[in-house]
Amino acid sequence: MIEVKVQNIVASTAFADKLDLDMIAKLEEAKYEPEHFHGLVYRLSDPKTATILFRSGNANCTGAKNVEDVHKAVEYIADTMRKLGLHIYKNPIIAIQNIVAVADLGEDLDLTGIAIALGMENIEYEPEQFPGMVYKLKEPKVAMLLFSTGKIVCVGAKNVEDISRAVEKLSKELDSLGLLH
Repeated sequence: MIEVKVQNIVASTAFADKLDLDMIAKLEEAKYEPEHFHGLVYRLSDPKTATILFRSGNANCTGAKNVEDVHKAVEYIADTMRKLGLHIYKNPIIAIQNIVAVADLGEDLDLTGIAIALGMENIEYEPEQFPGMVYKLKEPKVAMLLFSTGKIVCVGAKNVEDISRAVEKLSKELDSLGLLH
């Protein structure tokens, strides 16, 4: 089985019906410059995440390497805002929007050969524009950037299992076409 390493998880949540960003901006971890951006950036060092809070009560958390860290970050921020006296939902619902992961097939790839073999309907490959090939899978619904070094960047997944399935599916497909040694 090919090792898949999660690099970033993007998740969304709602902390409340509305948030007082001016009050939250007083916190040490917060950065709020409304003249430049309408969201407040709340950075944590453990887990290492950045969460953007909006007046609407909605938020986007990025930077986590696993789903558990997303939950830790959201819980910590919710508890901190409650301590400020803000009315925060008891259990904010977290939705994973995107997982970015990397894998390595362990050998060089002939991207032109792969593009021809897999068919152009699910491929975007313009080597003059970008050194990688984009391969879009329908099931699981993810996009993979393949590089001639054998490295893969997988985006668009909602869970880690889908990434692992996609990488294994690609590996088997390339092997069955004689494109892996």
